[in-house]
Amino acid sequence: MKKVITYGTFDLLHQGHINLLRRAKALGDWLIVGVTTDNFDLERGKMNTCGNVMDRIEAVKATGLADQVIIEEYKGQKIDDIQKYGVDIFAIGSDWTGYFDYLKEFCEVVYLPRTEGISSTQLREERPCLRIGIVGTGSIARRFVPEAAFVNSNRITAAFNPDEEACRAFCSEFGIPTVAPSPEALFDACDAVYVASPHYTHYRYAKAALEAGKHVLCETPLVLSRGEAEELFALADRTGRILMMAHKTAYCPAYGHLFTLLKSGVIGEIAEVNASVTTLTDERSEKLDSTRWGGSMNENACFPLLPILQLLGTDWRNINFYSKMKNGVDMFTKAVFRFDSAVASFQVGLGVKSEGNMVISGTKGYVYVPAPWWKTDYFEVRYEDQNQNKKFFYPFFGEGLRYEIKEFVSSILDGGRQRSRISRKVLLAMCQVQEQYLKGTNVYKI
Repeated sequence: MKKVITYGTFDLLHQGHINLLRRAKALGDWLIVGVTTDNFDLERGKMNTCGNVMDRIEAVKATGLADQVIIEEYKGQKIDDIQKYGVDIFAIGSDWTGYFDYLKEFCEVVYLPRTEGISSTQLREERPCLRIGIVGTGSIARRFVPEAAFVNSNRITAAFNPDEEACRAFCSEFGIPTVAPSPEALFDACDAVYVASPHYTHYRYAKAALEAGKHVLCETPLVLSRGEAEELFALADRTGRILMMAHKTAYCPAYGHLFTLLKSGVIGEIAEVNASVTTLTDERSEKLDSTRWGGSMNENACFPLLPILQLLGTDWRNINFYSKMKNGVDMFTKAVFRFDSAVASFQVGLGVKSEGNMVISGTKGYVYVPAPWWKTDYFEVRYEDQNQNKKFFYPFFGEGLRYEIKEFVSSILDGGRQRSRISRKVLLAMCQVQEQYLKGTNVYKI
């Protein structure tokens, strides 16, 4: 039996892909098709891939041309696969002519003619372009605009800030065409809204955008009470719009792999999660302004709440908060959760500094994620027998916002199929924790 192998992203599967698979299959008796993972595509700089890996695998299978489908996850895997599967011929499109000649040492290499006039790049360029308007022109918005440039099928068309002079300067700096004098003017100039205003205004702007029929990507925290969150999600459901929270950690490649590993039981039953997010902030900062709902909990709690609620669930028995206060806001807060079979804790601070790592303890071992764990590209799984320890490395590009932007844009352009990495149940629980703290329930001030 003569075995043939080929690889590709197979994004927006088109006739060119089908022609290539058909030509590859004609070279032998058994065709193996390698489909690249989402994270491998990201590592190679492909931020514009539209479909996720499972959708792309199913599309390849649906052609009926692949006898076997495998996943390509790392650089250098092609040699491993050729040897593992006893491959006789490596086939690839002619646009790669010469690039894979190094594989001739292991099998025959054939460059197949491309189908002219069609490509995934061309199809992506022909897709509708999502117009995004930005509410708020502060530091996070200044990171959002250049990060959005790495994602296909979107453009920033408008910005709004009650301070029109600041908004005009922002739009001039980033080449944004519309300086919106009001939220309504912003909505007229966009299809989707990124809410990057102070967090106490998130509810108001997100609600107005959804009522105007716009999709919403809202910065953390989504809102500051469970009731407000439930209202916004109900509104999104009624209007058929996407509502996502812009939580960059949830979309970070390393965090995704970490979550999957832990769910598979690599450290046994999880007994404890502890995470820390602290920075030393100028006390004159708006982040510490009591009149603007500042403080460590409102600014940073969403980050450690993510792994706690995703790994241990949302049915906690109780939570105690211990806060070091100054000028009416918490400069530092430690929260302790009690679940039926586990405990969790986190530290957040704007005026106290601690090690910004995360440790997840289990019955078979533990995971150590070094600082800053919320945008890590590396973590370790450690055991009693140190010879079994494993280190995992995953690239993290830029500010990390491009990952969440890609999922937001793709969710909308793929017909409104929600791709949020954070379940609605977890998002509502996050808002419930914030609300409990703000109400002073089990809050002990020190």
